[in-house]
Parts: sequence; structure tokens; C-alpha cells
Amino acid sequence: MIEARGLTKRYGDRTAVEDLTFTVRPGKVTGFLGPNGAGKSTTMRMILGLDAPTRGRVTVAGRPYAEHPAPLTVAGALLEAKSIHKGRSALGHLMALAHTHGIPRRRVEQILDQVGLREAAGRRVGGFSLGMGQRLGIAAALLGDPGTVILDEPVNGLDPEGVRWIRTLLKELAAEGRTVFVSSHLMSEMAVTAQHLIIIGRGRLLADTTVERFVRSAGVGEVKVVSPEAARLRDLLAAPGVEIASDAPGTLRVTGADGERIGSAAARHGIPVYELTPHTASLEEAFMELTRDAVEYREGAAA
Repeated sequence: MIEARGLTKRYGDRTAVEDLTFTVRPGKVTGFLGPNGAGKSTTMRMILGLDAPTRGRVTVAGRPYAEHPAPLTVAGALLEAKSIHKGRSALGHLMALAHTHGIPRRRVEQILDQVGLREAAGRRVGGFSLGMGQRLGIAAALLGDPGTVILDEPVNGLDPEGVRWIRTLLKELAAEGRTVFVSSHLMSEMAVTAQHLIIIGRGRLLADTTVERFVRSAGVGEVKVVSPEAARLRDLLAAPGVEIASDAPGTLRVTGADGERIGSAAARHGIPVYELTPHTASLEEAFMELTRDAVEYREGAAA
């Protein structure tokens, strides 16, 4: 597990992370979300011992990451795909990492196959595309066969096939019982990949919950109802807290009442219903609502 307790980081008079407490558990993909400037990168750097916390403590598998004698076998990470010597080949980069932990060449070759870089193993990294650089960064993270995987924006630069590959890979790693901690701005990917969410804003914890519970907490949303007796059904549903609009004959858009309530009311009064479609909030909508006051940069009005 990754365990953070009271984690705080200050740079002079600026607080990047303040009193963060959370646990990332094995067996599931945990998404780490927040607006730009929320403190996600700083938190990940503190997890890996690259930045020292001003206050608090964070451990990986029970102890600070830097105290593990073979850290690559405990947690592998991708924080910045371009932090590789451009004159080295992909094979040379991974072999250099492997030598620090006594990892055999066959494991390096296995990882190159797994990330789809076998054909490019001898090429210099400086000539890699952004997507190839991401694959090499993920290869380095997986090199030590770690129990914990920490990835920052892993699908950045990947084509659709690559996005699908990393999505499948993350789920497989979690299914093997590993701890998978992924930061991303792509809500659509998090919605189909993550099971749990840790959301921060302005360095503070905003939510620590499952994806399903988080989306549900954003509200039922709107229910579309199509009926030949829409006007009559509208009168039956009218109540405090229920808002009903109509943008076409025979169609209602209801907020404040769920599909079960609407369907039951129609059935009790013998009103035929041709369509009853709930539109719940998306992960992106729920995220935007939660972080509305924690956004560092806001767009201005169009001229």
C-alpha cells in the first residue's frame, strides 16, 4: 500500500500540499485527480522520495521508498517520460537501470516485448516519438516487477491502440494484486479504468471514494420521459424540488425525481411510457462541480 499521513509541502510562503492523508490499496486502479496546480506532481514526488515533505510522512509497502534496499522491485514509476539520456538506446537505458538491481537481460527483453518496443530497442531515445517515449517510461516502471506502480499521465502521446493497451495493462496489474496509482487529466479514461478516486484541489484532499459513489453523489441528473400523455404525467410529478421541462411534444425532461418514481407514478395512473432514460452525471461533470472553486486558471469571457 501507499500510505500518506498529514503530508505537507511548502516552498517558501507557498503551500503546494497541505495535510494530505490517504491510502492507496492493492487490487484496484486508483485514479489521482485534480486541476492544474493542485499538488498532484508534488505528492507523487514525495511518495518516491524525490521531494522531502515539510511535515507528515508517506510510505510504500510499510516504509519510506528510499529506505527499501531494492526500490525498483517495490515500486516502479513514470513521472516524466522525457527524463532519459537522448543518446542512449531503449535497450541501453533499461539495461543501465537493470544493473543497479541485478535484474537479468532476459527481463529487460521481456519488458521491451510487453510494451511493444522490441523492434526499436537499438534506436536512440532522442529519435523516439512522444508515444514511444511513454512506452519506454512504462517499461522502466515495470522493469523490477514491482508490487506498486505509480504513473503520471501514462496515456499522454499514445495513439488509440496505445491508449487501449495501457488501459488493459493497468487493469491486469491491479487484478494481479498490485497497487496501481495513476494521475490523469483524461476523465473519459479514468471513468473506464479506475475503480477508486483520490481527488485534491489546492493541495487539500477533496474526495477519497469509489468512482461509482463519486458520480452518484453528483446527483441523479436528468430523466428523459416520452409519453403520449406527457401533459398529464407532468401534473402528477409536480412537487417541491422537481423541475420539469419540455423541448418537444410528448417529451419531458425531469430533474429532482428518479426513473423509479416517474415510472411508478405513470403505472399507478395507467399512463403509457415509451421512453424513460436517466442521464446521470459523467465523471467529468462530477469532477468539474467538485473542483469548481479549486481551479488555478480560469478562462476569460470570449471577446
